[in-house]
Amino acid sequence: MRFGCIAAALLFAWFGVARAQMYPTPRPVPRSTDAPTLHAQAVQREVTERFGIGLAAENRNEWDRAAPEFERIVALKPPEPQGSTAHYDLGLAYAHLGRNDDAAAQFRAAIALDPGFLAAMANLIGVDLARGNIKEARAVADGFLAIAPDSARALYSRGIVALAGDDARTAQNDFGRLIASNPSYAVAHYDLGLAEMQLGRSDDALREFQTALGLAPRYARARFALATLLLKTGRRADARVAFDEVARDPNGDSALANLAGSMRDAIAIH
Repeated sequence: MRFGCIAAALLFAWFGVARAQMYPTPRPVPRSTDAPTLHAQAVQREVTERFGIGLAAENRNEWDRAAPEFERIVALKPPEPQGSTAHYDLGLAYAHLGRNDDAAAQFRAAIALDPGFLAAMANLIGVDLARGNIKEARAVADGFLAIAPDSARALYSRGIVALAGDDARTAQNDFGRLIASNPSYAVAHYDLGLAEMQLGRSDDALREFQTALGLAPRYARARFALATLLLKTGRRADARVAFDEVARDPNGDSALANLAGSMRDAIAIH
């Protein structure tokens, strides 16, 4: 009897240890009956869940599904960095939905909460250009470059804004700096060529367009710009050949193909 009791006790002890190893005793969950604390915890849970849903929708390019999630997060006014992040992601959703005015407002809100939010600045510049708000785009681009003077994206952003605002000198400087650090950047050569055209420097513009095409032979916009410059400088036969090449290989830009075909045919007629 005594042996049986001891065996049973040992078996019970072993079983208890095994269970403890399999199912660790949970730590006590901190509890509070304070209403503001409970509310803050509930809000944080909702923010975290909605971020997960919204970001997953973004990754699937389901912007109409992402927007309501970030709208709700913004309404909950979470602290930083979640506040500025929510405004930024809502801005991205609005931009992809074609709501550029609303997108700009959200990017501004993100920057107000986090003045160093460079991605928000870059995207605000993009939607401002789409909206035709060159003044704000330039102010943001100048601020972007002041914070990140060596950033290729900052230089490119301000160069594009400068081109749109007919400030060819600034564009020439910014794209020139980009090329100095990355000579194989075909897009920068193309944009520098546009700046040189605005400045009336045809030979320099020609060189930049040809360099861009040497780096990216199917760069249809660069070839179209080259054709336009050739036509402007009286090289009509060469311009017609270049327009024809764009019409035959627009690299997916059907509108550019149609325009190039029209320009080619107009040269042939006259």
